[in-house]
Amino acid sequence: MKKSRLSFTRRSFLIGSGTTFVGVLSGCTSDGILGSGYNNMTTGSIPRPLIGIDKGFTSPDKMYAAVHEGPYTLAAIPYDKVPKQFLRQIVPNPTGEAPGTIVVSLKDHFLYFIQPDGDALRYGVGIGAAGFQWSGRANVQFKREWPRWTPPAEMIGRKPELVEYKNGMEPGPTNPLGARALYIYQNGRDTGYRIHGSPEWWSIGQSMSSGCIRLMNQDIIDLYNRVPVGTPIVVG
Repeated sequence: MKKSRLSFTRRSFLIGSGTTFVGVLSGCTSDGILGSGYNNMTTGSIPRPLIGIDKGFTSPDKMYAAVHEGPYTLAAIPYDKVPKQFLRQIVPNPTGEAPGTIVVSLKDHFLYFIQPDGDALRYGVGIGAAGFQWSGRANVQFKREWPRWTPPAEMIGRKPELVEYKNGMEPGPTNPLGARALYIYQNGRDTGYRIHGSPEWWSIGQSMSSGCIRLMNQDIIDLYNRVPVGTPIVVG
């Protein structure tokens, strides 16, 4: 498995954290594997965890199986059609960030959740198209299961057919925010950006959304269960 090394530096992210966010550009405003290529290499003197130690990282057929929650059902993801690098997996931490930090590499379309043992949990993500990206340092202000999605007025202006959702779209498997959402705030202000699930598993690894960071629904459920409110986020 090819390992991607990020070119993150503290200076570049301190610069990025000063980026002025424009919430109106975001389409995510809302109201209301250890896979093939895994090896048991070490990170420093710490042995890599064996498959099965972390129940959230097992064979792809289990990680991406159908999910049933109350009235909602998520179909199984045809993971064999997803590029292997974007499947959930454990990798050495390439970011230099502290344990407990979420790091998003826009260039590589990866989200890392940094672990205390020198490793990172890595998920494939889709990101915003050119002109709809945000970067900087922020925090998870709050989280929601099965969130409602409300397109901002600017998006409705670009896509008039979305006017039917001006008061919000009901939660469910086809909702653009998917099964879970993490709400990103910077200095106490809503950036308008979210880390969320998506029913469009084929869009992972692409830059085509209106700015938010989207994961396959099964992956956002796994991440959501690990990430507490207040978790720091670095996007760049």
